[in-house]
Amino acid sequence: MRSFCAACGSGLFYRNAAVLPGLVDVQTSTLDDPDALPPTVQVQVAERLGWMKHVHELPEFERYPG
Repeated sequence: MRSFCAACGSGLFYRNAAVLPGLVDVQTSTLDDPDALPPTVQVQVAERLGWMKHVHELPEFERYPG
């Protein structure tokens, strides 16, 4: 079951009693302070694209590069 904001339609959280009993997957980007809850694990990586393992090594730009 997915839950959405009634005002803007943003996805807020996800529940699946059969697959994830007792767990709620909260969309951290919807929190007032998402930095307060940094990730501690990665899940569902079985079908992840190979290059995603190293995406953190790529150059970063705060905005579009000039």
